[in-house]
Amino acid sequence: MLGSLTLNAQAATVSVSNYPLFLLSQAVTEGSPAAKQLLQAGEVGHHGSISPGDIKAIQDSKFVVWFGASLENNLASSLESAPNAIALFDFNAFSRHPLRDVKGVPIAGTLDPHMWLDPENAKAITRALAVIHSHANPQYKKLYHANAQKFAQRMDSAVANEIQKVQQEKGQKAYPYWAYHDAYQYIEASLQLQFIGSLSADDHIAPKASQLRWLNEQRPAKQMCLVSPSSPAKGLLAKLQPVNTTVQAEDMSMSKDFVAGWSIMAQQIRRCIS
Repeated sequence: MLGSLTLNAQAATVSVSNYPLFLLSQAVTEGSPAAKQLLQAGEVGHHGSISPGDIKAIQDSKFVVWFGASLENNLASSLESAPNAIALFDFNAFSRHPLRDVKGVPIAGTLDPHMWLDPENAKAITRALAVIHSHANPQYKKLYHANAQKFAQRMDSAVANEIQKVQQEKGQKAYPYWAYHDAYQYIEASLQLQFIGSLSADDHIAPKASQLRWLNEQRPAKQMCLVSPSSPAKGLLAKLQPVNTTVQAEDMSMSKDFVAGWSIMAQQIRRCIS
């Protein structure tokens, strides 16, 4: 009898793919068992691999939530045919932007996958996670939905705070910036950022000399800001002077809380530009 009570008290496992999704899931499950995270911080999904233990966790989970193959191609072979997998890219509930080339031109028929950086998308993802977690563990349904509501209020407050700062900087219509690779599109609207171009299509590919020359020719401000997922080489920065840099991991792997991490990213990017 006692054994069956213990069994009933155990929560069903929900697994989530990457670190930003884990942070959003944590906001929903606060006060109850957390989801299992498959990819480590820094492994958004382009890189990193899953272990035999992760494959077992996928099989043992009630649901596995991921973004989809266009971001997490290293999970595709395990999840595309898994009956318990839910791909967020399959939903129409989120704002989407196409990828842009190194000169900022949208590429037709593509999807920029970094959609969690859009505050409205972050709120929509937590609402979806509240529903998914509730199906897995109905005993926590009220808690999940209350937490998603609390997250939305905190996110709205963080965005309002940033908008107020932008408005206080009189005469500044847009904040021009460069990116090492174009990963910050979804945060631009909230901060009135203007993307001028990127150094490379991928942060693991060195920029071409012709692209550095083009960026310098297009420079809208004497001192530019370069937003990069890791510290660029000094020799590279020498070719773009005068330039400020801010290191921002697009998967928010430097943060323990989504809203706090988003706010710090927003503040540091704006400080880099202004």
